[in-house]
Amino acid sequence: MLQAAALNKLARVRHAFFTRAGGVSQGVYASLNGGVGSSDAPDKVAENRARMAAALGVAPERFLTAYQIHSPDVVVADEPWTHQNRPRADAIVTRKPKLAVGVSTADCGPLLFADSEAGVIGAAHAGWRGALTGVVEATIAAMEKLGAKRTDITAALGPAIRQPNYEVGPEFIARFVAADPNNERFFAPSERAGHAMFDLGGYIADRVKRAGVATFEDLALCNYAEPERFFSYRRTTKLGEPDYGRHINAIALVE
Repeated sequence: MLQAAALNKLARVRHAFFTRAGGVSQGVYASLNGGVGSSDAPDKVAENRARMAAALGVAPERFLTAYQIHSPDVVVADEPWTHQNRPRADAIVTRKPKLAVGVSTADCGPLLFADSEAGVIGAAHAGWRGALTGVVEATIAAMEKLGAKRTDITAALGPAIRQPNYEVGPEFIARFVAADPNNERFFAPSERAGHAMFDLGGYIADRVKRAGVATFEDLALCNYAEPERFFSYRRTTKLGEPDYGRHINAIALVE
């Protein structure tokens, strides 16, 4: 698993950006696939998630992810939920110890947040759609409602698809520029006419910093570029593989 130095400095906080290593899944899911929405064997996914929960010091049933819908929607976790009744959202916040909250990714940006003084943590799934529509700001606002202060929050961005491997079309570009003309700076020229290379990590970082978060760290790692280390939806699509594994990126408070 990978960790952010900024989050490691915080008392009472455990976190991890899990890679694809260390699990029991096979084939395209090898090996630490945490995606309950994948077509992997459910017992293998359950074992993988139990290993991740153990790494964060929580029970498997207290290792929570939501049904992600590429939205700015945030939920508060006060107690465990089951796979069947998990909420539809793209960010989770909590102030409950021994309750890990996480997001699954396979190219989108995983953000982990913590205000260790207030004892409030959060995790957000920031794909382009969620980032554009405000999942970063919504997560911070939800943490504030639990007692956090944005000037005390530390945030870290884990592995995500990066600009050299993220080509987008003209409609995508137009949508971002229409939202804010300054967004043009997140697009670099592509070899294909009308297309561009999108800096998702830079865009997320800009949203986090403009929200007034005290400390931000970007691990600056690309899912697409390292197939032995990371799952990638876009790489899987290019290779014509039948499915892909999902990473879990999670954070927990210890007592």
